[in-house]
Amino acid sequence: MATESPRWYTSSYSNNGGDCVAVATNLVATTGTIPVRDTKVPDGPTMRLHADAFAAFVAGVRQGGFGPA
Repeated sequence: MATESPRWYTSSYSNNGGDCVAVATNLVATTGTIPVRDTKVPDGPTMRLHADAFAAFVAGVRQGGFGPA
């Protein structure tokens, strides 16, 4: 059985000078996780978030739950 590779993408809203993350949602069905990485270091480490945790984070962002850095 072949292992599926992540298909990375960034948000279309990410034109902010390179301080972005890339996510690979194509692995949710097979692993239940969403890999996340720094776009400036594509060969660097990734963090795998459980799909429910990632969904809660995105919902919080959309609701304005996180202030500016």
